[in-house]
Amino acid sequence: MTLPIVHHPAFDASFDAAHRFPMSKFTRLAQILVEDGIVGPAGFHVPAPALPDWLALAHDGAYVEAVLTQSVDPAVEKAIGFKVDERVAMRSRCATGGTLLTARLALDTGLACNTAGGSHHAGPSGGAGFSVFNDVAVAARVILRDGAARRIAVFDCDVHQGDGTARIFAGDESVFTLSIHAARNYPDVKPPSDLDIALPDGTPDASYLAVLPFALQTCLEAAPDLVFYNAGVDPHAQDRLGRLSLSDAGLAERDRQVIGFFRDRGVPVAAVIGGGYSRDIEALSRRHTILHRVAHEFA
Repeated sequence: MTLPIVHHPAFDASFDAAHRFPMSKFTRLAQILVEDGIVGPAGFHVPAPALPDWLALAHDGAYVEAVLTQSVDPAVEKAIGFKVDERVAMRSRCATGGTLLTARLALDTGLACNTAGGSHHAGPSGGAGFSVFNDVAVAARVILRDGAARRIAVFDCDVHQGDGTARIFAGDESVFTLSIHAARNYPDVKPPSDLDIALPDGTPDASYLAVLPFALQTCLEAAPDLVFYNAGVDPHAQDRLGRLSLSDAGLAERDRQVIGFFRDRGVPVAAVIGGGYSRDIEALSRRHTILHRVAHEFA
């Protein structure tokens, strides 16, 4: 099987290079995957932009309309970290459509990866933390609505707690939420996931990997039909917004353990790239390709 990888040129909303959010990483990530032969001969799977009714399954309808018409309240834009203009709105719709397509491909083949996704700070009422729409939450709700799965798990290894995801699925027994994150990092308020594992500053590879068996087994006990895996690279020692101290090898082993655990048990995995922050776009983009390289081992 060729690993299905999802990409859309609109994932890159062409921010100024000085912006805190490294937008150009999405274009370079896709280029590296092609250059290094990780993408099969047929190329990327290209998603359609998310439809408004999909978005409204996880977000307030008025907020969805505000994004689609580029009329988001300035206070919400400040919380997000950038202006929601036409390019950002389309990027957010395509990234969300990409995660849904990734989920559908995973259900068909067992494993698929997006080249974007993991915007887990967007909650029911609006965006925050570089997240406009919560792509995983929207995709999960569409999959559940369509009857393609009865129970879903979100296994979130971004260095920041998945607060938006926790809020969206609070009290929803059809979705199990799990977050492994830096205890002292953003966001200040961390609403409870079904399982939160908060790690101290400077946590290295061995200590991080040591928590995975418990997390994986707990997630498996939720009996998911599909797992969304947020493979953020911001736990890396060189990440600008991280606080943890993983190496490239540690990230690769994390991805290998998570993907391998669920694939060995026949549970489909839809992987998104999550966060990663550096001024060095080449190094950051290559760091994000760790997910796709590891996933390729299982294809």
